[in-house]
Amino acid sequence: MKTLEAEVPEILIQEVKELAEKQNASVDQIVSIALAAQVSAWRTRERIESRTRRVNWERVDEILARVPDVPRSQATNCKDRRIENQC
Repeated sequence: MKTLEAEVPEILIQEVKELAEKQNASVDQIVSIALAAQVSAWRTRERIESRTRRVNWERVDEILARVPDVPRSQATNCKDRRIENQC
């Protein structure tokens, strides 16, 4: 592993220290986990944005046009009845 030096607000440092103590982990572990989670979230967002640029929205509209319009209350009632084998 490599060492990374960063400027971090004091309040965040204190929160990380408290969390590390509560989780019985080191500050390094907490920071590594948080950094990995954030990088993963950014990559996921980039992948989703990339995929949405390739979507054929006209085709999506065609598919959704085939879905019947059902009031939400009716759909909810149907779900409840399905549980009771009535739907």
